[in-house]
Amino acid sequence: MGDKIAAKKTMEKAGIHVIPGYHGIKQDNQSLIKEAKKIGFPLLVKAAAGGGGKGMRIVHNEDVLEESIESAKRESKSSFGDDTVFLERYLDKPRHIEFQILADEQGNIVHLFERECSIQRRHQKIIEESPSPVMTNKLRKQMGEAAVTAAKAVGYNNAGTVEFMIDEQMNYYFMEMNTRIQVEHPVTEMVTGLDLVKEQIRVAAGEPLSFPEGPIAHRGHAIEFRINAEDPARNFAPSPGQITVYHPPGGPGVRMDTHIYTGYHVPPFYDSLLGKLVVWGDTREEAIARAQHSLDACVIEGVSTTISFLSRIIRDSHFVSGKVDTGFVERFLATEGDQP
Repeated sequence: MGDKIAAKKTMEKAGIHVIPGYHGIKQDNQSLIKEAKKIGFPLLVKAAAGGGGKGMRIVHNEDVLEESIESAKRESKSSFGDDTVFLERYLDKPRHIEFQILADEQGNIVHLFERECSIQRRHQKIIEESPSPVMTNKLRKQMGEAAVTAAKAVGYNNAGTVEFMIDEQMNYYFMEMNTRIQVEHPVTEMVTGLDLVKEQIRVAAGEPLSFPEGPIAHRGHAIEFRINAEDPARNFAPSPGQITVYHPPGGPGVRMDTHIYTGYHVPPFYDSLLGKLVVWGDTREEAIARAQHSLDACVIEGVSTTISFLSRIIRDSHFVSGKVDTGFVERFLATEGDQP
């Protein structure tokens, strides 16, 4: 499942919808250009071994196609040691929704509902929530069954996430599977009451899931915010340095997962994530209100952070109404500016 071309082919065989495109073995530029013309523009060139937006290019017309292919291959080779790419149709204003799954060696496979992950910057998720504001019971049943089918198709056992894109007509397509625990797993923990890391360790030890019978109850609404050491006023440039003051938010329904403390030195070498603020409420409205208060109460001084940026997003009318897609942040920055 780590090879996105192999994963898509496996899903097609399992009867799961994938975004139309070219997933073939021919990698010379002329073959890729020929297939791209069949798909039509705009389209995406994507690294088969990619992740986090690396090795991905949006191509709006034929004039920049070959250059985009070569650029994607170079970045993929540099990042992953593999320059294999594939092509797929570009979806306009899609939502990114993923389903958490758990599977043990006894053949128990369950999904633990969805997470809405459409709030992204440079293809990196920055806000995740569950349930998705757009989800219906019928769609959740269909996508949840597809996620379980995906895991069964590869004989999977572990914690994992099956990721989908949903277009404006509410058609869903398999995108990829992350065969690991993910950064945003606390969102699911908050609405299910389960410890996913503990369940993952049980599975690794050969034990069955602690709830093989199911079904799992989904309670309330949870939202996670990734707080990074970045300066929004300088195009989100990394902000290493020493944290002089750290005061986390607290109270009912508030969780802060972090490694930082007053005096901690943020190094310049690694991911800029400082912590994950997760809030829970009986309703989405309550969760948003609790998030606004918690972000306002979170104090990190000595380095620049994205706290104020996240705080502005959750006060935006489009976010509050749940009318979001993967292009939300770019539009937000263009219309609201980015004054810290």
